[in-house]
This record gives sequence, structure tokens and C-alpha cells, in this order.
Amino acid sequence: MRRGGDRLKTVPNAAAPASAVSDLRRLAELLSAADPLNWVITGDSITHGLVHTQGGRSYAEHLHELIRGELGRTRDAVINSAISGHRLPDILGDFDRRVASWTPDVVTLMIGTNDTSTLPGSPVVEPAEFAASLREFVARVRGIGAIVVLQTPPSIDVANAPGRERIHEFAEAVREVAASEDVILVDQHARFTELGNGGVPWGLMNDPFHPNAAGHAALALELANTLDLCPQPTSDRTLPLLEALVTAGRLNG
Repeated sequence: MRRGGDRLKTVPNAAAPASAVSDLRRLAELLSAADPLNWVITGDSITHGLVHTQGGRSYAEHLHELIRGELGRTRDAVINSAISGHRLPDILGDFDRRVASWTPDVVTLMIGTNDTSTLPGSPVVEPAEFAASLREFVARVRGIGAIVVLQTPPSIDVANAPGRERIHEFAEAVREVAASEDVILVDQHARFTELGNGGVPWGLMNDPFHPNAAGHAALALELANTLDLCPQPTSDRTLPLLEALVTAGRLNG
């Protein structure tokens, strides 16, 4: 029984494996029903959302307003369990606390910016090893009956981010796992590259690899659009605001 709730967690039928398409359909059905949902958003400092927004909202906070405010899902819980500096093994090692204990219906993960590091003192992880850990994460989330959403890390200023030159390889590893495991993918890396006209979206960054408030608006938009979290026109305030923040950020860049 869901802790504090009123319904049993439904685990997808093993005879009908989950897929990105079926997960999106299932999410739409859950959003159209009255039962409250638990959303777990996890990752590293980019998702944690401290410091670099300089008082603005992180993408997880924008998602919170969109879901519990404009979609009117006031009984939903939106939990951000991301921790600055963490890598994928940190999340797997603390999976029960970071993910499973919240009995999630939807779990999003953005990870890879720290995993790619080759700085002295950092364990050097190969993309294939990272991908294997990511597959384990997907299996664990699906094992508890939740919809899994993978996000590539946003593109960065590689020239000024020593030790993170392999970010493109790790973003590609996320794409490959999403394809092979057939899970929902939010390609933030591709979107940030597009917003930067093929380069770095300077106006969306607070430092070489942390998005600023406008960058978090871009992250929230891409996530909302992929998951089709669209309010009714009469209550749609957040998405136009996010679009305006991104436009202003690009102009200031």
C-alpha cells in the first residue's frame, strides 16, 4: 500500500515490456486520472539547482509549479533528491533513499557531467561503464513500477571546463541506453547545443557547466514538452514565462 496514500502501486505486466511509447501513454492516462502521483527528480548539481540560478527557480521547481499549480494536481508530490557533486554510482548506492522510498510513479534522471571528469583524484569512468550503470538504474526504476525518464546533461563550455572534455561521449551514452532500453529520453544536450547555434549557449550558463536561471527555464521547457505537460490555455502561465526567460537569456548571451 502506498505510504499515506489510498491505492496500490501497479507494476507493469512482465508479458508486456515497458517502452518509451507505452510509458508516455501510461503517463497521459495517470495525468488524466484523479489519483495523486509521486514524481522523483534526481541527479547532480545541475538538478540540485543551488547557487547557479542566483535566486531564480531551478528546473525542478518550475516542474513543481507546472504540475501542482497549473495542471491542478495539488495532491501530487514532486521530490528533488539530486545532490551536488554526485555521480551515477552515488545514486545507485543510495537508491532506496534517493528513489525507491518515495514510491515514485515517475523518476527523472539527469547525470553524467561529474561522471565524465578526468580531474586528478577523480575515478576515471569509461562511457561503456557509465552506460552499464545507467542500464542498472533503468532496471531498478522499472522494477519498482515507475516510469523512467532519462535526460542527457546539457552541453557545456568544454574549453573552460578542464577534465570534462568527454561530455559529448557521455551524452551519447545516455542516448544509446535510452534507445536500447526503450525509455523516454529528454535530450537536453542537443537542445542546449541548438540554443547555442551549434556552440555554447552563453546566455544560459552561469559558469562553464552549470546553467543559470534562464538555462533552467530551458531545461524545464524541454522536459515539459517531451512529457506533454501542457496546461489548459486559461491557466498556462509557466510555459510562456519559461519561453520568455530563454529568449532573453539568448539575447543577453
